[in-house]
Amino acid sequence: MKILCVSTLVCTVHLFLALEFTSGYLIDKDVVAIEGEPSSSSAAAAVTYSNDLINEVKKECSITLKSASQLRIEDSRAFSIKEELFFVNGDWEQDAVDSPILPFDDSQLSSNSSRAPLHLVSFWITDVDRSHRLKKSVFVSGLLTMGITVDGMFSEKPYEGSHQFEIWPGHTRLSISFQGVYSESNQNGGERVLCLLGNTMLPSRESDHANPWQWVKNSNNNNNQPPLLQDDRILLVLRYPMTFTLTRRVIQGRMKSLNPKSNAKYFDEVHIASQLGKAAHYEFGSEKIVAKSCNPYPYQDGFLNGSIEIYKGAGFCRILEESTGQAFTIVPNWRCNSTDDFCSRLGPFAVDKAIRASDGSFKDVKLYMQDIKCEQTSVPGTSSARVAAVFRAVSPLENQYTAERRSGPSNMTLAAEGIWKSSSGQLCMAGCIGIGDSVGSECKSRICLYIPTSFSIKQRSIVLGSFFSLKTDNISFFPLAFEKLVQPTELWNYFKNANPYYSYSKIDLAGVILEKNEPFSFRSVIKKSLLQYPKLEDAESYLVSLSVLSEDLTLHVSAHPDPLPKSISPRVDLQMEIVSLGPLFGRSWSSQNSSFTEDKVPFHTKAAYTERQLLLNVSAQLSFPGKAYGNFSVIFLEGLYDPHVGRMYLVGCRDIRASWKVLFESMDLEAGLDCLIKVVISYPPTTDRWLVDPTAKISISSQRNEDDPLHFDSIKLETFPILYRQQREDILSRRGIEGIVRVLTLSLAISCILSQLFYIKHNVDSVAYVSLVMLGVQAVGYSLPLITGAEAIFKRAASESTDVSSYNLERSQWIHVIDYTVKLLVMVSFLLTLRLLQKVWKSRIRLLMRAPLEPHRVPSDKKVLLTTLSIHLIGYLIVMIVHSVKTSQSSLQTHLDYDSAGNSRASPVWETKLEEYVGLAHDFFLLPQVIGNFLWQIDGHPLRKFYYVGITVIRLLPHLYDYTRSPSPNPYFVDEYEFVNPNWDFYSKFGDVAIPSSSVLLAIVVYIQQKWGYEKLNQSLRLGQCKLLPSSSRAYERLPSKPTEAELVSGVNGTSRHEKENDSED
Repeated sequence: MKILCVSTLVCTVHLFLALEFTSGYLIDKDVVAIEGEPSSSSAAAAVTYSNDLINEVKKECSITLKSASQLRIEDSRAFSIKEELFFVNGDWEQDAVDSPILPFDDSQLSSNSSRAPLHLVSFWITDVDRSHRLKKSVFVSGLLTMGITVDGMFSEKPYEGSHQFEIWPGHTRLSISFQGVYSESNQNGGERVLCLLGNTMLPSRESDHANPWQWVKNSNNNNNQPPLLQDDRILLVLRYPMTFTLTRRVIQGRMKSLNPKSNAKYFDEVHIASQLGKAAHYEFGSEKIVAKSCNPYPYQDGFLNGSIEIYKGAGFCRILEESTGQAFTIVPNWRCNSTDDFCSRLGPFAVDKAIRASDGSFKDVKLYMQDIKCEQTSVPGTSSARVAAVFRAVSPLENQYTAERRSGPSNMTLAAEGIWKSSSGQLCMAGCIGIGDSVGSECKSRICLYIPTSFSIKQRSIVLGSFFSLKTDNISFFPLAFEKLVQPTELWNYFKNANPYYSYSKIDLAGVILEKNEPFSFRSVIKKSLLQYPKLEDAESYLVSLSVLSEDLTLHVSAHPDPLPKSISPRVDLQMEIVSLGPLFGRSWSSQNSSFTEDKVPFHTKAAYTERQLLLNVSAQLSFPGKAYGNFSVIFLEGLYDPHVGRMYLVGCRDIRASWKVLFESMDLEAGLDCLIKVVISYPPTTDRWLVDPTAKISISSQRNEDDPLHFDSIKLETFPILYRQQREDILSRRGIEGIVRVLTLSLAISCILSQLFYIKHNVDSVAYVSLVMLGVQAVGYSLPLITGAEAIFKRAASESTDVSSYNLERSQWIHVIDYTVKLLVMVSFLLTLRLLQKVWKSRIRLLMRAPLEPHRVPSDKKVLLTTLSIHLIGYLIVMIVHSVKTSQSSLQTHLDYDSAGNSRASPVWETKLEEYVGLAHDFFLLPQVIGNFLWQIDGHPLRKFYYVGITVIRLLPHLYDYTRSPSPNPYFVDEYEFVNPNWDFYSKFGDVAIPSSSVLLAIVVYIQQKWGYEKLNQSLRLGQCKLLPSSSRAYERLPSKPTEAELVSGVNGTSRHEKENDSED
C-alpha cells in the first residue's frame, strides 16, 4: 500500500512539473487582463455589439457596404451563413516579410529535413445577430485560426476561453476573434462578403528587422512568457462566390493591420485562399467547358477497347464517393519517349525537387480526390451523372495526412467538372488548374475516369483514370495515369448489384514453377500422408468454403530473413491478401447475390479427389508496408495452390518505381509491370503442429539475367507463428479449459492451505518450525497475479473498443466469469497464506515469552532468509549471464511483450527477467523449509504431507501442460498463463523438465527430514568415517508448547492471559 501511495505521489509531481515546465508557450487570453473586455464565461452567454463597434465597422467597411445589394426579407441566405461560409485548412501568405505576423520555432527540426512548414488558416462564423439586421447587411461574429505548422492542422474550432496564442517547436497558432457585417454584392458575378474587425494578442517583434523573433530562439533557455501586444485594429475581408461553380469556387480574402507602419503592432497584409466546404452548394453550369473538353463523348483513350469491363450501373455515384476516400497511386510514365523534361512532368501539376528527382517514376507521389459532388439521374434503360471534384497532387515531402485535408488552391490542385453516362461507363471531366478565372482560361486538361468490374494480374484497380492535355499543337505533358488498388475486403461494399470477376492468365507459367519445385521424394510422400494443410471444408456452399479457405491463406504477420543473418536484422511486416480463389472473387459476399443461386447448394468435400483436381487457381497481393524492401512495395501474384503440401506456386508482377528511361527501354514489361518473378509460399500444417514450426516461408526470386537493371537478389523470409481460423477459435475453448483447470488447481491449493491450518491447530509443538520465508515466498507468488491481473482487466477494457480481433476472442462472457473466479481464488489463497504466516509468527512469540533468557532456542528465519536470498541472487545472475550469451549469439532479439489485444510494450531486460525469476522462486517454495529444517535440526513434522505434496503438484501442472501441448498455440497471448510463460528463457522444454524435477526433489527432502529427524539423518549421511552434517546441539532443543508447572506457579494472572490469547488465536 505504501508503494502504491508513493507511486501515485511521484506521478502527480511529475505531471505538475510537466505542465509547469513545458517547452511551448500557452498564453490564455484570461491570464492577461484586458481592460473593458468581458470574461470568457460572460462572452459565451451572449454576443454583444456595442455602438462604438458598429460605428467603427461602418467606417472601415464603408467601401464594402457601398457596393452591397439589398438583402431581401424572404432571403434565408443571411441566416444560413453560419453553416455555409466556414472553411478549414486554407492557405495564407504575406506579400512582404518586413513585418511578419507570426514567428516559427524550427529549433528541433532536423537539419536535413526537406519538409517545408505549411501556412494554414481556418475560419468559422460563431454568431449571426438577428436583432441588428440592416437593409444591406447583418452583424456577425467569427473566429479565425491561422498558424505555421509542419505536421499539424487547424480543423477543430477552438473552444471558448482557449489560448489565443501558442508556440512550440514545429507549430505556431494564433486565434483572432472578429465582429463585423455580412453583405452581398452583384460585382464579379455575385459575391457574399464578410467585413470584420478583429481583436487578439499578437506576438511582439523586436526592433531588429533582420531578426524580429530573437526571443523565440532564446525560449529554449528560459520559460518566460513571450512578449504579447493587444491589438484590436485588424481588418478582415472575405469574398465568397454567390454560387460555387467550376470557374468560381475559390474563397479569397485579405487581412491587414489598421495601425500605422511605425506601430509595433503593424504587420504586412495577409492573403487568404480556400475552396468550398462540404456544406456549400455547388451549381453545375459549365456545360460549354465540359463539352469542349469531352467532344466527342466518350473520349477514346484506350480503355474502351473491350479489354476491361467497365461499371455501368445505377450506383456509380455511391461507388465513386466510397472508393475515393483514400489516396490514388500515380502510375509511372513507362510509355513516354521524349525529352527528360517532358517525361518527368507530373501531368498538369507543378513539380518540386522531390517529384523531379523521381525522374518520371513518381515514387511516393499521391493524388487525392476532394469535395466530390455527384448527382445521378436514371431513366429506364439508361443512367447519367454530373460530377465535380478537386484533384490534389501531394509531393513526397509533404505530410500525407495533412495534405488530404488541405483546402487551399494552388498549382498542385485541379478543379474538375464532367459527365458520366452508363452507355460507356466513362467519366469525362474538364480540369482547371490553380485558382483559375471566371472564363475558364486555365481549363486546359481532360480527365477520364473508370470503375472496372474485371480484374487480372495486370489490372488490380478499383478506380483508374488519366489526365490529358487539351492542347493539340503543343502538348504540355504526357498523359498521366492514376489508380487505386482493390482490397478484397472492400468489394462487398462497392459492388452490391454488380458481378465483378477475375481472369486468370498465368496459370500455365505457375504450373511450370510447380513442376520445378515439387519433385517426387520420400519426404513429400510422408508429408502428404501424415500432415494436413489448409483445404476446402464442408460448408453451406462452395463459395463459402472457398471464402473460409482464403481467410486461412491470408497473411498479416511479421517475418525475418531465412536463414537468420549474422548481423542483427529488424523484422519485416508483410501483408498478403487473397484476391481470388478459384471462381470466388473477394469474399463470400458474392454468395448472397441472386446470380449465384446455383452455388447455394451445400458443399461437401470428397475423399476421392486427384491431386490435379485439388489444385486451386489463386490470385493474391503481397505488400510490405515498411521500407525494408524498397523494390517490393506491392507484388501482384497469380498461380496455383496445392492443399496436399500447403504450397502456393505463383507468378509475380511488381510495380516498378524506376526512371522513365529504364522503364521505356525494358521492352518485356506488361502494362508497366515486371512479371518475370517467381514466388513460392509454404504454409504450416493445420494438424500435428508440434512436429513442424507454425511458420510460413516465402521465397521471391527474379527470372531476369543478373545484368538486367530490373534484376534483384532472391529474398527468403520466414514469418512469425501464424494461426488459422479454426485454431483461433480453439484459443477461445482452450482458454476456457485452462481457466477451469486453474480454478480446480487453486481450489486444491486452498484445500491444502486449510489442511495445514487445521493440522497446526492439533500439532502445536511443530508450528514454530514452519519457515516464515517459505510462506512469504508463496504470499508474494499469489500477490503478483492479483496486481498484473488488475492491470490486464483495465487494458482489456480499453482494447475491446478498438481491436476487433481481440473482441472476437474475448466476447464470451463465461470466460470473463472464469477470469474473475480465478482472481477471487488467488485472493483467498493469498489471505489464507497470510493467516498461516500469522499463526507461525505468534507461535514463535509465545515460545520467546516462555524462554526470554534463551532466545536461541526459538527458531529464527534470519539465516534462512540470507541463505535463500544468496541462492536466488546467484541464480538470477546466472539467468542474466545466460540471457546475454543467447542475445549475443542470436541475430533477432526483441524485448517486446504482447498483451491479449496484440499491443506491444517495451520493458527493460532486467525487469523482465526479475518477473520471470519470481515465478521460479514460487516453484521452489520448499527451498527455505529445507534450509530451515537443517538449521533448526528438527525432530518432528511441521508440514503436513498433503500440504507440501499438494502445493508441489500444483506447481508442476503448468510445466507438464506446457511440455505436452503444441509449441505455439497462441503466440500473441504470451501472458495467458498465470504461472508459466512459454517464451521465457528458462521455461523452455529443458526448463519444463528441470524445474519440476527440482521441485519434486525438494519435496522428497522435506519428507525424509520430517520422517527420519535430524539425528537419524545425521547418522545416515556419512562419507566413510566423516559425517556430512554437524552433530546435533541444544541450540534448537524443542521448548514445550504449553506452560509448565513452574510457569503456572510464577503468575496465575499472566498464565490466564496467555491461555486467553491461545484460545483467541485458535
